[in-house]
Amino acid sequence: MRGMFRLKLATDPRWANLAACTLDEILSDHAYCEQKAASSCISLIQRYPERQELVEALAPVVAEEWEHFRMVLAEQKKRGFKLGPQRRDAYVNRLRLLIRKGKADKQMLDELLICALIEARSCERFRVLSEQLSDVQLRRFYRHFMKSEAGHYTLFMKLALRYFSKDEVRQRWRELVQAEKEILENMELRGDRMH
Repeated sequence: MRGMFRLKLATDPRWANLAACTLDEILSDHAYCEQKAASSCISLIQRYPERQELVEALAPVVAEEWEHFRMVLAEQKKRGFKLGPQRRDAYVNRLRLLIRKGKADKQMLDELLICALIEARSCERFRVLSEQLSDVQLRRFYRHFMKSEAGHYTLFMKLALRYFSKDEVRQRWRELVQAEKEILENMELRGDRMH
């Protein structure tokens, strides 16, 4: 999976064990991740309404991400957990600092690629959970999310390639995945966070 997305750093194998010990918190954080993914797509539509292909491609993703939010809430309820308070997402916030401001085209490319990168990392994390959790039902649950995130990653990459040259996308992607590796290397490993 890491090769598929060309991520530079695999998730630390200890993360799944930590997540298994804090299922209530990891599910709560996951729910908020789905909510933020829907909000990110809405923001892109609002920022680039003249990009018809982007609008049409992301509108159904908004609905899908919101349905994922509802699915995680249902899983929490089934297990007797409640949605906890939203926490600061240091990983996403640090990635968003990499977005180049000022020139609209560069900003749009960065926003699409940051979304692709977050989906790729989420997919990789869901794969880890789907393979390493002892709870069989949760393994299936996260397998479903893994497949969905892979599709979202592909969609964001296709949109980037629709509006920008292959060379420009490839070069910026290389820069961003390297920066993402450095961000993760400098973050505390926590089992109560998806990222």
